[in-house]
Amino acid sequence: MYGAADGQVPAARPPHAHGGHGHDGTAAHAMPMPGPDAPPFEREMARDMERMMREMHAPGYSGNRDIDFLAMMIPHHQGAIDMARLALIYGSDPLTRTLAQEIIASQQAEIEAMRGRLEALRKGGAAGGGEYPALSGTRGGGVSRQ
Repeated sequence: MYGAADGQVPAARPPHAHGGHGHDGTAAHAMPMPGPDAPPFEREMARDMERMMREMHAPGYSGNRDIDFLAMMIPHHQGAIDMARLALIYGSDPLTRTLAQEIIASQQAEIEAMRGRLEALRKGGAAGGGEYPALSGTRGGGVSRQ
């Protein structure tokens, strides 16, 4: 675990603990990019994954963990939408296609909520403030507002 909820300083993270990606957004253990003769699904998936990683790391760190989290999660969620669209284009399993449709709908709602909260935080909104609704309704019970 990398959090310090118990007040203890977390142990140093192993080099691969950042999801296998370099601090510059490049893949530390990159899969080879499909060649021009690869199936379209593979080429498009690789393209979308590369774009997602580049956009996740593009903002850099601001020093505000909430802003950094939201700024990186928005392209992460967009990447999920892009991958789900490819599943709809190229996939054939009805249950996987249904899941892809649900991913698109839920991730779009979450992106909208994250953009709203990010804007409020960048304008100096208070933590937990009511400037933008909580992310409830997109993941079951939602975020508690104590």
